[in-house]
Amino acid sequence: KGGYGEMFATLREVSGNRTLMTMLGVAGAYALFVGNAYQAQMPEFAHDLGHGEPGWHYSLLLGAHAAGALIAGVMLESRGALLARPVIAIRLALIWCLVIVAFAFSNNYALSVVLLFIAGLLDLTFGSMAQTLVQLEAPAALRGRVIGLYSMAGLGLRTFSGVTVGILGSAIGIHASLALSALLLLLCVSVLLAFAQRAGTHNT
Repeated sequence: KGGYGEMFATLREVSGNRTLMTMLGVAGAYALFVGNAYQAQMPEFAHDLGHGEPGWHYSLLLGAHAAGALIAGVMLESRGALLARPVIAIRLALIWCLVIVAFAFSNNYALSVVLLFIAGLLDLTFGSMAQTLVQLEAPAALRGRVIGLYSMAGLGLRTFSGVTVGILGSAIGIHASLALSALLLLLCVSVLLAFAQRAGTHNT
């Protein structure tokens, strides 16, 4: 048995672990609704926000996001496992959604750079926490399969974010489509937060 059969079998086996289910849900929803699709549209955002040479403004926007992720990586290198808590990871994902909505509606270039820096910081932080929790919570006999499932949720579903952010952007504009996608993600993550808190998985 393999492919989708093995995927659903693994889900059934870990369905009683609410931490695993919420982290898989966060990873899947993030990839499905937003993922990294908006980064491909950065030249258009730079054109709308920048003045002068569009290429320079585009590079700075991407650089701000990357710098935020780099700082998060340094911070998590020594304390990531200690800080990893389900509700902390989910709350950071919620804040990330709000930051992305603010970036989508921002018409100030400097503010947009700051927002992307914060987005990069949050993105890597909650993603690393979620992955750490999956590794810690997965049963030893299933760890490889569970991590593979997490990777599939976090990477495989990014194909569909091109629909919510990209194709929708051609209909209603990239700013509105990114904001709508982030708000839909915010709704899903809010449900996961309520699920985690009701299950008593938080340990703040």
